[in-house]
Amino acid sequence: MKLVIGLWNYWNEYKNTRHNAGFLFVDFFTKKYGFSDWKLESKFFAEVSSGNYQWQKTLFIKPQTYMNLSGKAVQKIIQFYKIPVEDIVIIYDDISMEFGKIRLRETWSAGWQNGVKDIIRVLGNDFKRIKIGIWKDEKYETSDWVLSKFREEELIELENEIFPKIIDILQEKI
Repeated sequence: MKLVIGLWNYWNEYKNTRHNAGFLFVDFFTKKYGFSDWKLESKFFAEVSSGNYQWQKTLFIKPQTYMNLSGKAVQKIIQFYKIPVEDIVIIYDDISMEFGKIRLRETWSAGWQNGVKDIIRVLGNDFKRIKIGIWKDEKYETSDWVLSKFREEELIELENEIFPKIIDILQEKI
C-alpha cells in the first residue's frame, strides 16, 4: 500500500491558497484517476480517498489538523495500515522555489514548512517529498503570502502543466 499526503489548511477560508498547493494536487489526482470520494476518517484526523494506482492500493489523505500538526494524522494512518516510510510521499508548497517549479527529495530538511517539521518529528527524515514552488513575493510577510489565493491564471497553470508533471514523478517513484 502507498500513501500520498497533501498538506493543507482545511478551513474554507484557505481554499485555493498557496499554502494548499499539496491539497490542490491530491484533489486533482483523485478526481483524474477515479479514486473514492473524500471521506472524513476522524480516527485518522484526516480525509481519505482510496483507489488503485499502478496496480497497488493507494491512499491519499488530507490531514484535518492545523498544518503545523500534520504529523498527528500521518502517525495515526501509518500505524493503522502499517505503511513503511519508503511508501509515503508528502506533497506541499515551498516559498523558496519559483512558482511552478517541482522538486522531489527523499531526505531533506523541512526548511520553513512547519507541517513537514511535524511529520519529520513522527517519521524521521527518510520519506519522499514533492515540493511545489509558490515563490514568495518580497513585498509580503511570509504568512500573508502563503495564505493568499492563487491567481486564476496560476490555478490554470497548476492543473494544465504543473500537476501533470507531478503525476509523471509519482509514476516513476511510487
